[in-house]
Amino acid sequence: MIAAIRFILATLLFAAPLTNVYAAPAKKHFANRDDVAQFVTEMSQQHGFDSAKLTALFAHTAALPNVVQLMQAPVVLQSNSWVAYRQRFVEPKRIAAGRKFMLHYDAALARAETSYGVPREIIAAIIGVETIYGRNMGRVNTLAALSTLAFDYPPRAELFRHELSEFLLLARDANRDPRHYKSSYAGALGLPQFLPSSIRSYAVDFDDDGAIDIAGNAIDAIGSVAKFLNAHGWQTGAPIAITVNVSGDYLADVLANGVNPFFLPSTFEKLNVVISPVGAGDTPLSIPDLPAALVDFTSANAPTEYRLGYQNFYVITRYNRSRFYAAAVMDLATELKKQND
Repeated sequence: MIAAIRFILATLLFAAPLTNVYAAPAKKHFANRDDVAQFVTEMSQQHGFDSAKLTALFAHTAALPNVVQLMQAPVVLQSNSWVAYRQRFVEPKRIAAGRKFMLHYDAALARAETSYGVPREIIAAIIGVETIYGRNMGRVNTLAALSTLAFDYPPRAELFRHELSEFLLLARDANRDPRHYKSSYAGALGLPQFLPSSIRSYAVDFDDDGAIDIAGNAIDAIGSVAKFLNAHGWQTGAPIAITVNVSGDYLADVLANGVNPFFLPSTFEKLNVVISPVGAGDTPLSIPDLPAALVDFTSANAPTEYRLGYQNFYVITRYNRSRFYAAAVMDLATELKKQND
């Protein structure tokens, strides 16, 4: 998720008079609303924004109803089918693009791995899953999208008002007009699709050019992804997940724990949940004596797959809460590592 964060705008939010810049849209905008006025007051009191200029900014920002529609869209079958989900992200074109990306940015990936302890193929896989290495970073006006979600989407208004606040701070720190950012419909920016709060917390100037730019600078994006994962508890050299066969009377209870790594192998035994690594046989595999979550991956027309997810699997879900997402990143990384070994 995003962009440059080094320089501070000293006094004014915008240099040009608003009356010369804006043409009032024919669409619904955010003028004369109590909730917007309250937000403006908070931004003025807490962060020193000019109330009049911020009010004018929102008054000339058009709402995007399609953003709310996308947020409310029903979950498609692909999101409920692991096989379909995996095929979308772990496929030949994305693997080929990932291999080129890793070759081109080999030095930066190696440095990020050394600095933050995150394998280079995991960093590359996240950027590949998020934007296909910059091919799909979003074309929605970020200010309009975040304003719409902050004020016209009650189910997650608190979250998006926070992100809107972070976005305005981000633009001010970068001395950049907030009207000129493009993102996903949810306000995620750049090659790694960071939300504004993540940019301000985790984005780094990894090439030391004096500016942070995770939209146009892949080296900054690489370092920022690595820092995010490291900050959320990545364990260097530890496993991510292993595929297992499972049976037992209390299987549903164990699965209800979600992705939080909680159960030791001895705990599974006490619950009469029998777990064996897939591939055991002529070459026996062992299960690490580490806390893990038992995670299921269901598909419409295929058997359910089970994995033991360890701390690093959990860390990937801090990037995106979906267990499918974390497994897709892991599997794409495995393919990228094969290509680059």
